[in-house]
Amino acid sequence: MSCITAFDQRACTMTELLRTTDIVLLSYVNSLLSDAGIPVLVADVHVSSVEGSIGAFPRRVLIKAGDWNESVAILTEAGLGAHLAESANERAHNRY
Repeated sequence: MSCITAFDQRACTMTELLRTTDIVLLSYVNSLLSDAGIPVLVADVHVSSVEGSIGAFPRRVLIKAGDWNESVAILTEAGLGAHLAESANERAHNRY
């Protein structure tokens, strides 16, 4: 059972992978990572009810810290490297 599941009482470290207002991109990223068996939490989804669905507030894609390298590799291979969160780009550069 993933630590992302709402009913799971275990804590895990989540890392922001992506931040965007593009719902098509969110769907694509979710599909890519889910197909690879990586659980995804899209945060800030319900903020749209507060903002009036104008898309002003970005949604965040969060993953378990342990899935970081694989997730970055999948999104980079899919041509989405430019969309990674600033922290993702910094971590990638600091590895080398």
